[in-house]
Amino acid sequence: MKLLDIFGSLKKDMDFIEQQLYRSIEGEEELLGETSLHLLKAGGKRLRPVFVLLGGKFGDYELEKLQYVAVPLELIHSASLVHDDVIDDADTRRGKPTVKSKWDNRIAMYTGDYIYAKALMLATQLTNPEIHRILSKAMVQMSIGEMEQLRDFFNTDQTVRNYLLRIRRKTALLIAISCQLGAIAAGAPAPVSSLLYRYGYNVGMAFQIRDDLLDLFGTEKQIGKPPGSDMRQGNITLPVLYALQEPELRELLLYEIQEIHELDGRKDTSSAIEMIRHSQGIHKAEQLADRYIQKALDALKQLPENKARKNLQDIAHFVNRRTY
Repeated sequence: MKLLDIFGSLKKDMDFIEQQLYRSIEGEEELLGETSLHLLKAGGKRLRPVFVLLGGKFGDYELEKLQYVAVPLELIHSASLVHDDVIDDADTRRGKPTVKSKWDNRIAMYTGDYIYAKALMLATQLTNPEIHRILSKAMVQMSIGEMEQLRDFFNTDQTVRNYLLRIRRKTALLIAISCQLGAIAAGAPAPVSSLLYRYGYNVGMAFQIRDDLLDLFGTEKQIGKPPGSDMRQGNITLPVLYALQEPELRELLLYEIQEIHELDGRKDTSSAIEMIRHSQGIHKAEQLADRYIQKALDALKQLPENKARKNLQDIAHFVNRRTY
């Protein structure tokens, strides 16, 4: 089953969530509404709202209630992307101009802050303190992850453990709580929401590793940005770290990365990318992504058998094979 087929089974509810996303950013300030709308119109997979709705299928499914988890989580994700684009000096996202490139850095930062605030306002419609505790804790961890990424730009001595902790905070955690909070909002039993968290965490880790792999062998049309963007920005990803562990490649690759750094990302990255493609870095990263997906599937096996469980299984397989 393709991802669109899975979304198709939720089409009516996802259409409602999409409408609420657009409605949520309406406000008194015209420019902030325009910049926020620009970001949402760029699209996206909307994976986090889908995970919320599927998590809700394990309890008392009420779309009216679940929207106050699904919409805030997508807004938080979107706000983090606006800030990321400023930090990374990125001109395109999903093949469209970023907020910072169409306007400027200051407008982009305020846009991100505005979207974060809108997310928190919506979440207050739910009175369960556990939801707010999990959500706020995740936002703190995401901020720490962003700072860690800044600290480690062009740091070729960082460990694989450093990398994994960073992507846990930056990516996996929000996907994990999307699954978990959908279940909690629907009143599912605690063991069920815990298993959904475990599923989402492992899918999220695999998702980011696949994202890093796509940056090295995907096309600009597939990934919506020039290949090698991570390296130009100084983001040393898992395949690069694995390649740096190979003695015959290390010195050459270090030289390439240092030149990219000294030329402020203006150097052609094709030589470095070619080295990594011919190293064991790609294969080892793919193997680790496979292991995370298997852990996600193992968590699913312990959940009640229903259509949502099958959909989550299909999404896990999609994540591990995705080309965009």
